[in-house]
Amino acid sequence: MPKTRLKNYLHLHLLVFIWGFTAILGALITIDAIPLVWYRMLLATLFVFIYLLFTKLPLKISPKNMVKFIIGGILIASHWIFFFSAIKVSNVSVALVSMSTGALFTSLIEPFFFKRKLIPMELIFGLIVVSGLYLIFNVESEYTLGIIYALIAAFLSALFTVLNGLYIRDNDASVLSFYQLLFGVVFITIYILATTGFTFEIFNLTKSDIIYLLILSSICTAYAFVISVKIMKHLTPYTVMLTINLEPIYGIVLAVIIFGEKEKMSPQFYIGALIIFITVIINGILKNKKRL
Repeated sequence: MPKTRLKNYLHLHLLVFIWGFTAILGALITIDAIPLVWYRMLLATLFVFIYLLFTKLPLKISPKNMVKFIIGGILIASHWIFFFSAIKVSNVSVALVSMSTGALFTSLIEPFFFKRKLIPMELIFGLIVVSGLYLIFNVESEYTLGIIYALIAAFLSALFTVLNGLYIRDNDASVLSFYQLLFGVVFITIYILATTGFTFEIFNLTKSDIIYLLILSSICTAYAFVISVKIMKHLTPYTVMLTINLEPIYGIVLAVIIFGEKEKMSPQFYIGALIIFITVIINGILKNKKRL
């Protein structure tokens, strides 16, 4: 594996660990998913904007790119809303394992956008991931809504990852991230104004919520968002999405340590999760051997 690619691959794993911790923060923060994501994206937008001021990167973009960034912002905002909703109605473990179906969605979406043939191996591994998820569905029926939300979040994440694999070719990662976060905030703001409105009851934060949101928006969003987009210049969207499937390993371990009994699931759940994890590892090994 070339040195640059290995460096980016290891950096990606650090980001995956950070994203796994994101799920923990989502469970710790007391407000609902929509205001949570609104706060997260608003603060992250400010952090990225400050970074852009220091680096003096130009913020001017073309109308064509603006449309692309609006689409990306709506996708990532919707993804986070469904992801945190999954955690709120189930738990961290269920949400993270269900998110691993992103590999299947990516294997189906990526060939269309990158104009390449569908690789049977990618589809087979994706189907094996689904078989593990099916086992979890059968034994954890009380978490059905959480699984459905997480599946929607996985699809949106896959679509966002593939599209950003195209957008990053002609755009700076920091500028791209800033506008996608900004348009995501605008999208959620419009939705809130059209539905519940900005009420104190919904948006009220505790002291711990503020601390968790600052960590979530700075390290887990602004930093991770910009770096993940940069990594896409060196790794394919499928590799990125497949590596992200290791997020449940980090997240579940952290969840069990922090939340204890609430996160302990049935043996069948862990068998299904193991099927997914082993599939991810085998696929990664085969793809790396192919490139060597």
